[in-house]
Amino acid sequence: MADECFRHPRLAALYDRLDPDRSDLDAYLRIRQETGARRVLDIGCGTGVFALLLADRGIDVVGVDPAQAAIDVARAEPGSERVRWIRGDATALPPLRVDLATMTANVAQEIVDPDTWRQTLQGAREALRPGGHLVFETRDPARRAWEEWTRENSYRVTEIPGVGPVESWVRLTEVSGPLVTFRRTYVFAADGQVLTSDSTLRFREREEVGADLVTQGFVVADVRDAPDRPGREFVFLARRP
Repeated sequence: MADECFRHPRLAALYDRLDPDRSDLDAYLRIRQETGARRVLDIGCGTGVFALLLADRGIDVVGVDPAQAAIDVARAEPGSERVRWIRGDATALPPLRVDLATMTANVAQEIVDPDTWRQTLQGAREALRPGGHLVFETRDPARRAWEEWTRENSYRVTEIPGVGPVESWVRLTEVSGPLVTFRRTYVFAADGQVLTSDSTLRFREREEVGADLVTQGFVVADVRDAPDRPGREFVFLARRP
């Protein structure tokens, strides 16, 4: 199930304005160009930022996400008619034959259930044409990124036109083996409403991810550094034979 920050209409509408820096997507755009992909499946597309960037470049894009509020935000954006939007996930896709499947940002780590993870990889493989690629990122557990997820490190006030000031911060709530849970809090100054969104991420070892990909019929073509978080993440590029 999607996090509340994508399911709640008020939060979904503010998501991109609270986090406008999406330079992390530059690496995915380069991989799209590198692979020559003309048809892309964006798994966990959220509010559609990456799907719309691709569509602006003339790419045929399918964006899939389980959160209706996020899909509604995406559909309201200029140029959204060029993207095929699907509410759902990669475990139950219609027949597709894409050149590239992507899971940007936290998408891969938010799939915490092992069975759902395997089914997602299976769904991505089935959606790809032979020779097509899957790319996603996952944080290196050894770097213990969650230790920085505190209110002190994340607190900010964002002035949003038509909404007013919004306070927001992140706080770590639990670490249980490979599962890390944190809570985002939002305070709307205009009416005092306080909303929260809990997220759980699974931190997988590099070898574990590689083995999962091979088990589901992929060839691991490359494991790269994430340009926006050097030394902190793995970017997996896998190919369907």
